[in-house]
Amino acid sequence: MLNKNIEVFMGCDKEFQEADIVMFGAPFDSTTSFRPGTRFGSGAIRRESYGIEMYSPYQDRDLEDSAVMDCGDLELCFGNTEKALKQIEEQTKEILDGGKIPFMVGGEHLVTLGAFRAVFEKYPEVFIIHFDAHADLREDYLGEQLSHACVLHRCWDLTGDGKIFQFGIRSGDREEFKWGGSHVTTRKFDFQGLDQVLESLKGKPVYFTVDLDVMDPSVFPGTGTPEPGGVTFDQLRQAAETVCRKADIVGLDVNELSPHYDASGVSTAAACKIIREMLLALQK
Repeated sequence: MLNKNIEVFMGCDKEFQEADIVMFGAPFDSTTSFRPGTRFGSGAIRRESYGIEMYSPYQDRDLEDSAVMDCGDLELCFGNTEKALKQIEEQTKEILDGGKIPFMVGGEHLVTLGAFRAVFEKYPEVFIIHFDAHADLREDYLGEQLSHACVLHRCWDLTGDGKIFQFGIRSGDREEFKWGGSHVTTRKFDFQGLDQVLESLKGKPVYFTVDLDVMDPSVFPGTGTPEPGGVTFDQLRQAAETVCRKADIVGLDVNELSPHYDASGVSTAAACKIIREMLLALQK
């Protein structure tokens, strides 16, 4: 008998009712300011996940035992950024209303705003932990406020001061860093201080957003805005796993893989392994 070919991230094939975490893709890159292509990231991650194992020797856990549903990619409206963000927000809200944790895979980093709007509506006291090479704190980029270069500023518009903690940041204009110094907490270049932040956020809702270009382009070249001087794969793996294990995560995302800039497939494999470790660490 022939069966339907339903492509999901490996091991994430539970039904909605039995899932604790619901993944979905947000293939959108309409505001990318340098090299486009992140719209293909979520599909590539899903396909290439079958090139790695479901079992993690780092955590001695297996996705086969997890309660995760992958409901596939959204069909987003290109050419209308606000409408696309609204589609993401509605999908996230439906997952939250079902008592599940939404796990979005981008896509460019602006997609975080759509998911975060829904999370903020349900958890207005939510904090953000942000891993990235870029501060993403511009008020606007070339006159546009809805840009991947402005996404954390748009999130700050909702949260206000003292709610955003950034790590790995090594790029931004002078005004971004100046503005950020008064409104968010930024750790440049690495993850030092992460444990102290997690300790201070115990029992508080946390949204976790990971821009994969926090990794150095020598190990992760498949991204639209590569920035030399980043962390290693293992540094990101350990830090992301720590956040997922220790924080009270109410929503999260991984974004900014542009798979065609790395023909070797290593960047996509790295993204798959980071997501695997995050999913497993979320299983408390």
